[in-house]
Amino acid sequence: MARRTMVSSIDVPDNPEDLDSPDSIEVGTLTIQDSEAKMPQKDLWERLPHYLPQTLPENNTPVLQFEILSARIMPPDGEDLKVKRYVIYMLTVRQDTRTAMDPQPATIERRYTDFRDMYQNLKRDFPQEMSNIDFPNKVLMGNFSASLIAERGRAFEDLLTHIAQNSTLRSSSTFLDFLQNIELTKACQLLDERNDACIPLLENTFMLLNKIFMDRSKPVLLILCRLVAACTSSPVPHPSAEKWSALALNRYETLCDIDLLPLYIPLLHTCAHLWWQKGRDQKPITDRLTDMSRKGISINNNPTLMQAIHKLDPRSETI
Repeated sequence: MARRTMVSSIDVPDNPEDLDSPDSIEVGTLTIQDSEAKMPQKDLWERLPHYLPQTLPENNTPVLQFEILSARIMPPDGEDLKVKRYVIYMLTVRQDTRTAMDPQPATIERRYTDFRDMYQNLKRDFPQEMSNIDFPNKVLMGNFSASLIAERGRAFEDLLTHIAQNSTLRSSSTFLDFLQNIELTKACQLLDERNDACIPLLENTFMLLNKIFMDRSKPVLLILCRLVAACTSSPVPHPSAEKWSALALNRYETLCDIDLLPLYIPLLHTCAHLWWQKGRDQKPITDRLTDMSRKGISINNNPTLMQAIHKLDPRSETI
């Protein structure tokens, strides 16, 4: 069975397969930091992560953890007084083991309405799987109280854990939309503007999905290929292009999902060009293309990687 592995913004190793090694632990930070220096907004509520190693498997198998560790009010004080204020919850996703807490968790921000919409859609589509799950009611007053936020946070954690442990719910489009749609929509808008700020958004989304789904699952490989396409969309490749391209090539080895095979030839062409730009040996990639051609597979006049991605998952980015 394919496994979930940890991936980070480490340098590209001599052997690309090292990127998928179980011993390759996430270290460091995402490639690009926000260039706009902003004064940090004080959180309305926060708590420390719960890490109880004695409750985790003795064989050190990673265990998926969802935690709401902080919340803040938006818009901040003094900004856009015409907009009704609301609470943003910081969701942290980790793969903890008995010997260590995940050194680089993935984080996303979501509103109460995002959790509620996911719950309602799953309840409608999968009533049996959701029959024993309750959701916190909306309140008219006291939305910003610490006790209410803590209570909601626990309910959100329980909901996500239940979804992740149920294969039907975990594989639903509703759950995937909750995890990625906000960041992916913003990343595609930035990509359309040729703005490199799309890269850290895509990186974080990949790292998040890579913790929840299997290495060679459709959600993970699709976001990984989108990340490669974004990193190679400009005449000068992004500094992290080689790392993500090497990982994508490695992930595609022994892939059996026919839905994702249309991305493989465009990915090979993209990587061959990148390897040429970087002065790396293209022969393993071109040999693979030649082998596919000999088997009767057309390797010419194919769509670009971004066009192939757009056909599988249409978004707003220019193709």
